[in-house]
Amino acid sequence: MPMTSTGKSRSAIPFLLVSLLFMLWGMANNMNDTLLAAFKRIMSMSDFETSLVQGAFYGSYFCFALPAALFIRKYSYKSGILLGLFLYAAGTMLFLPAGEAASYPAFLFAIYVMAGGCAILETTANPYIISMGPAESSTRRLNIAQAFNPLGAIAGILISRHFILARLHEADAAARAGMDASQLRAIQYEELNAVSGTYMAIGVVLLTLLAIIFFTRMPADHDSSGHWDFRATLSRLWKNRFYRYGVAAQFFYVGAQTCVWSFTIRLAMDRLGILEKEASMMFLYSILAFTAFRFLFTWLMKYIRPVYLLAGASVLAIATCAGVLLPDPCLAISSLISVSAAMSLMFPTIYGIALDGLHGSDTKIAASGLIMAILGGAVITPLQAAVSDCAGISVSFAVPLVCFAIILLYSIFIIRNKKTPNHTY
Repeated sequence: MPMTSTGKSRSAIPFLLVSLLFMLWGMANNMNDTLLAAFKRIMSMSDFETSLVQGAFYGSYFCFALPAALFIRKYSYKSGILLGLFLYAAGTMLFLPAGEAASYPAFLFAIYVMAGGCAILETTANPYIISMGPAESSTRRLNIAQAFNPLGAIAGILISRHFILARLHEADAAARAGMDASQLRAIQYEELNAVSGTYMAIGVVLLTLLAIIFFTRMPADHDSSGHWDFRATLSRLWKNRFYRYGVAAQFFYVGAQTCVWSFTIRLAMDRLGILEKEASMMFLYSILAFTAFRFLFTWLMKYIRPVYLLAGASVLAIATCAGVLLPDPCLAISSLISVSAAMSLMFPTIYGIALDGLHGSDTKIAASGLIMAILGGAVITPLQAAVSDCAGISVSFAVPLVCFAIILLYSIFIIRNKKTPNHTY
């Protein structure tokens, strides 16, 4: 029986609401990237010290992903969404006491809590979207939902640019070192207020969305009943090399993406001699390229197997990362922006390939493993930061280049070894 217009409307509203979650954690991710530049100026930190922001954010993903999967199996996808939104909002509210105390560790804790909410949302929303239709179109459906993610990223950059970076005092580390304590404290107080106030406003929006979803009927999840052997699930997943290698590929992808976006503003400042607010435009251009190519790649999936697109994008990412290492500033910045275009299809495509053929509780636990792989952002970013402190910001982009090479090897492995019906992947 064909679906009625009312049925389509009822299914479209939950799909839209869940897709909005992709936008919200995209906003959190990219606002977090701008915090590195903000804290570097506010607290006169090294690149390695500021990279702890990403350690707190992506380390939280690693800690919360599996508990989130167990939670949504026991309750429901909707319950997972509500819990994730609550923690996300709670983390944003913790920015206020962190700002009042002018405490970097307190900010890191607030980021950790906020990212825990994002981890729960991401662990829940990705498999939920996959379950909202036929398996053969799951990757396209996930890419459509993921297209909301860069829209959130754009919003996050614009919010940071106008409400945080624009309110940073122009005094650099050397100038601040020469100020008396009261003068420096006054400047930092205004700058940290800009950070805290912005995040608290986002918290209000999150609580509003939480209320809307709470009162909305969402598609039921029928897989939470019956006997379930957790050890057997883990054993099956570990023996599935396509899934196992997919988790590894996702680890290196998230590490590469976090590296590239964490140091986009720093590279633009270094190569073009501009301040944070102006440099954030290079970040915005990168996200616009990411967004445009996400839609392009999603369209191309109608005609080209996603794994072939993944291989091609990996080659492009390697080439453009190499361009960042070149001495010409304009070529380096244009290459940097192009890296984001190449990255645009990687996360959802690796995700879809890794989950292909899984069912029920295996899918939920497998999804949490892929979200735990986001730990790559916490592990690899400090490595690039250490290279930057020692050898310069440009040279440090060799780190994501190596990550993209690993993703290329993964895509070649899938092409050679994985056979799927109708060439789904």
